[in-house]
Amino acid sequence: MDDVQRLRVYRYYLPVFFWVQQQLTQHKHKFQGKDTPPLVLGISAPQGCGKSTLVEQLEALFTWLGTAAAGVSIDDFYLTNAGQTALAAGQPDNRLLALRGNAGSHDLELGAAVLKQLKGLTGKGQTAAVPRYDKSAFQGRGDRADPSTWPVVTGPLELVFFEGWMSGFRPVGEAAAAAVEASLVEVDKQLAAYEAAWDSAVDAWLVIRIGDPQWVFGWRLQAEQRMRAAGKPGMTDEQIADFVSRYMPAYKAYLPGLYAAGPTTAKAGHTLIIEVDQSRSPVPQQPKPLPLQ
Repeated sequence: MDDVQRLRVYRYYLPVFFWVQQQLTQHKHKFQGKDTPPLVLGISAPQGCGKSTLVEQLEALFTWLGTAAAGVSIDDFYLTNAGQTALAAGQPDNRLLALRGNAGSHDLELGAAVLKQLKGLTGKGQTAAVPRYDKSAFQGRGDRADPSTWPVVTGPLELVFFEGWMSGFRPVGEAAAAAVEASLVEVDKQLAAYEAAWDSAVDAWLVIRIGDPQWVFGWRLQAEQRMRAAGKPGMTDEQIADFVSRYMPAYKAYLPGLYAAGPTTAKAGHTLIIEVDQSRSPVPQQPKPLPLQ
């Protein structure tokens, strides 16, 4: 390992792993071992900051220890291409809903149903299929993958990593949303339904904090370039810049609240905030715990 990798492993991945392990122990104790549902860990982190890599490392560590874990992303619950096209057509003047990404572009019912299925995997032999989204379809506009390709999770399941770029965001109200951008008003209205549909299923929260949302442009560009290098169709650099610009109003409106008050359903003792720099490594001075109830 080089110095950067060592820093991430010993100051980031392993501390988070031990914290999650502690959360899982507390969760199991609460249920006294009787049909214990899996712990759902919500991970809120901007696009490109390394959350997928973090989840992969955590899954690998827990699997190595014999703990059954599964990962799911809010991206897996985007509307189909046809559904997104219809959404855009119904909001012709709203650039934030023209493409996938913002609140309103997800199938909340599908996500809620899958989370319920995963939390119900308490017995041996029980299974649940987890949707996947193909971001390379339709020249990078994306579409839900064919159900025949969805991975199947087998119970009993102990841990679910539920990650997303806007997970746990709190609506700010019409006036505050309009002050950022007029198109954000409808997004803010749509966001109100996410707490009951998805966030309520989360038992503990991990927030990955960044110093500047503008870093997302560079991170997204790197991801698309890797996808094109792998032979998959993707967006051009200009399309990427346009695509990411549609997320910036949400970051401006919601990240301050997320960092100050935590995710919507955050609880004291069950919320961890880790800050990373532009290289996706942990900063030396980490945020203090939030004063949650």
